[in-house]
Amino acid sequence: MLFARAKTHPALLPESSHSRYSGLRRTSTRIIPRQGLERLSFLPITRRKFIGITATAAAAALAADSIFIAPNLPRVVRQEIALRRWPARLEGFTIAHLSDFHYDSTFSVHPLHSAIDMVNGLRPDLIVLTGDFVSMPLLSNADEESAAAAGPCARLLRQMQAPHGLWAVLGNHDFYTDPALVASELRYAGIQVLANQSAAIESNGARFWLGGVNDVVSRTADLDRTLSGVPGNEATILLAHEPDYADHVARHPGIDLQLSGHSHGGQVRIPFLPPLYLPEMARKYIWGLYRIGPLTLYTNPGLGTVGLPVRLNCPPEITLLTLRSLSGQ
Repeated sequence: MLFARAKTHPALLPESSHSRYSGLRRTSTRIIPRQGLERLSFLPITRRKFIGITATAAAAALAADSIFIAPNLPRVVRQEIALRRWPARLEGFTIAHLSDFHYDSTFSVHPLHSAIDMVNGLRPDLIVLTGDFVSMPLLSNADEESAAAAGPCARLLRQMQAPHGLWAVLGNHDFYTDPALVASELRYAGIQVLANQSAAIESNGARFWLGGVNDVVSRTADLDRTLSGVPGNEATILLAHEPDYADHVARHPGIDLQLSGHSHGGQVRIPFLPPLYLPEMARKYIWGLYRIGPLTLYTNPGLGTVGLPVRLNCPPEITLLTLRSLSGQ
């Protein structure tokens, strides 16, 4: 039977409770057969099993975050940088620095979409893009189809706005696909590409020079050609995809600040361990602000991903640089 009248046996109650309960009206209560209780019993979990289950759940949550959440949420990192030759009339000039987009319509498109409104909300004076707009294919030779991703990437990037425009250099992935096509798509979208060239940026009655070298890994960078025609006494910012190029640049007295990408900040950073992988020419100055002799360097960890679409302890970044005159401090 599933139901029976509940009967409280006096022997099961404390002595003081017997008199208290003896006057209560009896009610019907559901009785679960013994075999039913056995079926409801949980299997015992040992400490080892519990730790294993917890670790598996944590690993699954971490994997989901590193694939579906972290790569798609850019953060803004603000840096104030004082330069010895920076014009006092340009005090507080701001530059938004983005890098390593590796455009694809499945993964890296999402942080790029997020970055557009974020950058426009910062209202920078100038925007710089330090290379790798596309990705070399992992399992086949580079071809025009890979470079064609520069078109939709450029059309998104041009939605960002700054009074002094958007400026770019190419990265190693751009050079090993089709650099002419990548540069053409960027220029068609109104993004100015510096290929071993410099341009004067004028504002508020003062100016500085913005230079950009070709990709270093491809051995097409030419710093002397880039700086030809740049007055030696005027502040100069150099865009160079590979950050470790700074060791060479620091020996040149004409460069005040180098902005780079390429490293992805390591992309996957397990606590207490070095990054799992760093590309050539990005193994020394991996992420953040550095001083190399008279040169200041900032390495941006990138917006997109390459290889696996994963980021761990290395969020995509928009760097907002505010430039100050060292003489004015």
